[in-house]
Amino acid sequence: METLDWIIVAVFLVISLSIGLGLKSRAEGNLADFFLGGRKLPWYIAGISMVATTFAADTPLWVTEQVAQHGISGNWLWWNMLIGGMLTTFFFAKLWRRAEVLTELEFIELRYSGKLARILRLFKAVYLGLFLNIIIIGWVNFALITIFKVFFDVDVPEGTPWYENPLYIAVAAAMLFVAAYSSLAGLLGVAITDTLQFFVAMTATILLAYYVLDTPEIGGIVGLKAQLPAWRFDFFPALTGDSSGFEIFTISVGAFLTFFLVQWWASWYPGNEPGGGGYIAQRMMSAKDERHAIFASLFFQIAHYALRPWPWIIVALAALVLYPDLSIKDSGQGFVLVMRDYLPAGLKGLLFVAFLSAYMSTISTQLNWGSSFLTNDVYRRFIKGDDKFENDAVAQKAYVKVGRIFTLLIMALAFAVTLQIETIDAAAKFLIQAGAGLGSVLILRWYWWRVNAWSELIASLAPVVAFLINKAFLNLEFPESFLFTVGFSSVSWLLVTFITPAVDHEVLQKFVDRVRPSGAWGKYQSDNSKMGLLFVQWISAIVMTYSILLSSGYFIFMEYQRAWMLAALAFLGLISLLWSMRKAGV
Repeated sequence: METLDWIIVAVFLVISLSIGLGLKSRAEGNLADFFLGGRKLPWYIAGISMVATTFAADTPLWVTEQVAQHGISGNWLWWNMLIGGMLTTFFFAKLWRRAEVLTELEFIELRYSGKLARILRLFKAVYLGLFLNIIIIGWVNFALITIFKVFFDVDVPEGTPWYENPLYIAVAAAMLFVAAYSSLAGLLGVAITDTLQFFVAMTATILLAYYVLDTPEIGGIVGLKAQLPAWRFDFFPALTGDSSGFEIFTISVGAFLTFFLVQWWASWYPGNEPGGGGYIAQRMMSAKDERHAIFASLFFQIAHYALRPWPWIIVALAALVLYPDLSIKDSGQGFVLVMRDYLPAGLKGLLFVAFLSAYMSTISTQLNWGSSFLTNDVYRRFIKGDDKFENDAVAQKAYVKVGRIFTLLIMALAFAVTLQIETIDAAAKFLIQAGAGLGSVLILRWYWWRVNAWSELIASLAPVVAFLINKAFLNLEFPESFLFTVGFSSVSWLLVTFITPAVDHEVLQKFVDRVRPSGAWGKYQSDNSKMGLLFVQWISAIVMTYSILLSSGYFIFMEYQRAWMLAALAFLGLISLLWSMRKAGV
């Protein structure tokens, strides 16, 4: 990088830190100010913050790997998740905002009763807020190390201590910088910097796609299509068999049906929790009101799935032409190599800032979100014994200080995990795979009065048991292994639900009075008059967003007939969505 590039990086870092310093006083009043931005975020800030957080440093690299292996069709590994995302938008966003809880784990004691509810809250606070959180941060750090290594062509001898390794020193400095501004300004600072980072990252990746297409080696879209086999540009998987090597993404009919009929509601993993959860729930709870929560989530789904991926995909396809000798394992590096080798001064710095933005938005969210669990759901609830929200200003400021300490603690532990990331990768994958089957409880706890703390506990443990049974005795492969886990988990938690006591009457009545959910609530009453409209909104938004996604792609690759047909379908989906939302009073 040249002097101009480093000036751009420095300016960006100064602006980010200035935002944290400028908003510091607005995060010090109480825990809601620090962890939820005072519940005053407009939908566009909350929504952009969600989008920025899901753009981690490794995301374009992962997309590049999928395109290298399966062409554009490989993106359906994550595009299929839109179905569950839109379910969250219309069926859960307003409920999270109505709950008026500080964290999603505080919801557990709002919804369930008894000692088990307290144990479940404590367990999930430590498991999600600390254990799984530092693993996720470790992954993101490891991705940034890979980017630094390729971008700056750094070769560090094996066995070099981390404190002598410039890659680890750079990541440690980046973490410390992020921890500084996120601990100063809380979620409000995180959300505002996310907004800046989102526009920087989007602008930079669009410019990267434009510049690489304009190179003589590529020769625009026409040249790109001429130099790659046609299957690379197929938008849909082939329903034949198992996919392996460099070929179109091919799946069996059973796997296809599993993706589109089961996985989106049954699986739990960080960032895609059925019914909302994690930083998605945090942003919805931070919105000004229910309407802003809905529109924040809707914007996120559209931007995340339909608007953002195409610059990444274009660069990934160009990398196949420019670096044909990269293996599948190293294919993700093609994105970084294009940045390094084909951008002029200034733009190279801007793209580097884009990756820093992606990294910072993800890490700042993980730090703030994890700290909220440890502060509110461990320290305040169980160490201080304060199970009610304190109005005392002195006590609240003390809790904010504790939140800042936990932010720094998570940062330090996550860096330690980064040093060992290769050894814990398998364990983390196991934990995520073991989330199959939990989703149904996370959905139904909002819509069925009989779900209790035992239901959620067993739904959390049963997938692990099913996973071990399969490994030891059955050796099923996907999709059979997944369906077995979902079936085993569902039967287990349903049986336990009916043989254990229901939630106390007072707790259920308080929950229904506050949240006003639809569904099967029996004597506790519920308003189901608008359920039909919710389904219309859900289906309309799915049709609209998928149509925007595919139409945009066909316009880019100059297949105009398909593009206009899908654009018309997107317009019809929009009309249906607006009509149903107006009828529902949104």
